[in-house]
Amino acid sequence: MQAAAAVGLGARPALQPRTGRASLHGPRSSPTSAPGAAAAPRGRQRLAVAAAAPTYSRDFSEKPRLIQHKNEAKAFYAFLSQVYDYIVNPGHWTTDMREDALQPAQLDSPDLKVVDVGGGTGFCTQGIVKAGVLPTNITLIDQSPQQLDKARGKADLQGVTILEGDAEDLPFPADSFDRYVSAGSIEYWPEPQRGICEAYRVIKPGGLACMIGPVHPTHPVSRAMADLWMLFPTEEEYLQWFKAAGFEDVQLKRIGPSWYRGVRRHGLIMGCSVTARKPAGGPSDSPLQLGPKAEVSAARNTSPLSFLLRVVLGSVGGFWYFLLPVYMWLKNLVWPRTGPLADKF
Repeated sequence: MQAAAAVGLGARPALQPRTGRASLHGPRSSPTSAPGAAAAPRGRQRLAVAAAAPTYSRDFSEKPRLIQHKNEAKAFYAFLSQVYDYIVNPGHWTTDMREDALQPAQLDSPDLKVVDVGGGTGFCTQGIVKAGVLPTNITLIDQSPQQLDKARGKADLQGVTILEGDAEDLPFPADSFDRYVSAGSIEYWPEPQRGICEAYRVIKPGGLACMIGPVHPTHPVSRAMADLWMLFPTEEEYLQWFKAAGFEDVQLKRIGPSWYRGVRRHGLIMGCSVTARKPAGGPSDSPLQLGPKAEVSAARNTSPLSFLLRVVLGSVGGFWYFLLPVYMWLKNLVWPRTGPLADKF
């Protein structure tokens, strides 16, 4: 199992409600670079949020990245779905990583009602089944019909309810699930705060949400490619979004392949697992009330040429992140990684 680290949520400035299209991501404070690690019992690393100074600044008024739109992401996955399980998983989302990332979600009962949001081909859903949850108690939802077709063909997912839908507008009543899981989906959400508020709404009081996603890189080339392609949140942003949505006991755990160097320096498509609990006595809906959705796919007025250019150019950034794991793997053969994932190489 690969090294990992956990980050606890300290006091943070609250995000303010958003209306209209004034800001697709809402106000955010300046991020800190990931904190330095201190040795912890049993070989694990626990991190304090504000231990290190920022290594770069970020413009939070930017528009969504080229494939951080629903239609563009849908087109991107129409092609990627054919090879997703063979290309993405070996370099970015291994079975060991999946088990490590899902462990804080406490999937410890076959009777838990679990929703896997943005579940794609069902790789994460398979991890939920492997943890012991009955397939008939699991709902997988994704906006890509091609990805869902792959999920429907997997023998261990027979009995799972598979639906096409929007992570920012889930078709479920409030307080429907014991657990909310989302892996590799937030990076395509035009409004990540809205999606996390939906996570709060659909789980029961006392239930857990588990968000697995990328971490923003500090290396200038990798940072440029990440920002060209899709949303790579900072660790600080994850913590702020969950706190603003009304969650408590927010924890962040770094994950990554055992051979991957510089999970922060170059970023990783699956670089952290964030878990948070809906308060037992809290309201059914998130206390953070947002205005109308900033992006309604059917209403977006984009020319076919503009749409094609966005998908093609955004895919260039994606290709960089398919090459990075190959480079990291080869580098580890020559110079094996011995430090924790928090190390900067």
